[in-house]
Amino acid sequence: MTPSAPANPIPNIITGLRLFAGVIMFLILAGAAPQGVPILSEYLSPDDQFRLARTAFVIFLVAASSDWIDGFLARRWHATTRWGAILDPIADKVLVTGAILGVLAWGTLPQAAIPCGLILFREFAVSALRETTAGKVKLPVTLLAKWKTVLQMVALGALQVALAPLWEGFGLPLEWLGHFQTFAYILIWVAALVTLWTGWQYFSKAQQRMSAV
Repeated sequence: MTPSAPANPIPNIITGLRLFAGVIMFLILAGAAPQGVPILSEYLSPDDQFRLARTAFVIFLVAASSDWIDGFLARRWHATTRWGAILDPIADKVLVTGAILGVLAWGTLPQAAIPCGLILFREFAVSALRETTAGKVKLPVTLLAKWKTVLQMVALGALQVALAPLWEGFGLPLEWLGHFQTFAYILIWVAALVTLWTGWQYFSKAQQRMSAV
């Protein structure tokens, strides 16, 4: 019997890079905040803050886009692996968590704290649920959960643009900033509610399957 060829490693490499990018993006975005890094922050001019925040934003956009790319390549090349299935949600959670903590580090969007906190609570809770039920019940990722991740990425990208240094640095009209921040708040709340709903679905499904075991 001829052994099967090893799966193409490129999708997993992209996923690994997304995980790494999430950490780097957080460090840059939080470091650019007015009180992000003691002593160093005092030497950052508004232009420096804009350049750092812009770099973090670009990294976030590229990393978020790679979530679709690695999945597409894995399916196209029949390179889906167990390692990739494990690494992909971890990379997503690191990217989402890094973006949330990076935005909150600025302290200029306090209204986003509650929905962002709810998203983090749900993500950690579902991760703990999957770890606890591993080998006992299978909890496949639902279609709504996949769209939930997309919604989170869009909302967090909007929150980054809503930061004053980015908004001003991009040359956007200041009179529109308040309206855009309201739009970003609505988006993150919608993302939080969808996130909580998918979390409830996972816990409900796990309870049903555990009862049937």
